[in-house]
Amino acid sequence: MTSQNYDFQPINPQLESHKVSNIGFLLLENFSLTCFTQCLDVLMTANLIQPGSVKVHTFSRTGSEVISDLAIPIRPDTPLTDVRISDLDLMVVCGGLRTPRVVPNWLVNLLQKLASLPMALGGLWNGAWYLGKAGLLDGYRCAIHAEQRIALAEYSPNTSVTLDTVVFDRDRLTASTPAGAFQVMIKWLYKVFDPKVADAVFDLLDYDQSRFRTTAKTRDLKVTAPMREIITLMESNLEEPLDLDQLADCVQLSRRQVQRFFQHQIGTPPQKYYLELRLTEAQRLIQNSRLAIIDVAIACGFVSAGHFSRCYSAFFGHPPSKEVRYEV
Repeated sequence: MTSQNYDFQPINPQLESHKVSNIGFLLLENFSLTCFTQCLDVLMTANLIQPGSVKVHTFSRTGSEVISDLAIPIRPDTPLTDVRISDLDLMVVCGGLRTPRVVPNWLVNLLQKLASLPMALGGLWNGAWYLGKAGLLDGYRCAIHAEQRIALAEYSPNTSVTLDTVVFDRDRLTASTPAGAFQVMIKWLYKVFDPKVADAVFDLLDYDQSRFRTTAKTRDLKVTAPMREIITLMESNLEEPLDLDQLADCVQLSRRQVQRFFQHQIGTPPQKYYLELRLTEAQRLIQNSRLAIIDVAIACGFVSAGHFSRCYSAFFGHPPSKEVRYEV
């Protein structure tokens, strides 16, 4: 980082002073504190660069403090009233791994009311789940944490549930990871402010590339474009797995070339990699749904419960029946 980043000069506060972005965060129980603070980091830095450009409001259902996933309580600063929410430009639903999956009527009614107002709606971690349950993602692309990706795709078939960590689709902003939360707020700044503001914020905060860039599995970082395409095909076809010849045809490679690419770039055969993807998704489904084990097996491309159990036990060290299930 250069000294300019330490001794930055705030942009003229009169520049586009009429643009004040009012952003609300609806905190649900066990919300991801890291996602939330990544957003705050971006927004508070924007206020340093251009004073008064952002007003942040935090909400809960009752106005009482909310316990985050790190057991740190956050006390909302704004009452959840019609007058308060009508001023917002963006409301972000803050979810988390252990945030209850059941969506109460008050939350559905609130989100639908917000959608009728001239504002954007966002979701962090699994925030897209609540937007989807309220019927507000039809025709949209979205990002949601892997634990609920398949469940949302099944519940909301008119939604394009992507593998991305951040999606900004018109007036819907969703992020599935803390890195995605950072990116979606940067994208918001580019949308509503002079690009110089967003550039300055990004330059100040992006001093450590590994902290903020899209998180990806280390094994995927150095793979070639055809390999990334094959992996995406695998991740998108878990219920009815493609065979090696089909994968090769999709990327216009030979079967042997695909095998060599996996061995050289990842160090494992493609069939083994594909199997591990399916088993990992099976674990997520078991942990985060009420599906019977046989239904999970079928959803992940296993035609036999016995074969599924053997593969699962070999990979995780315990049978699927012993897997921990989170409350749903």
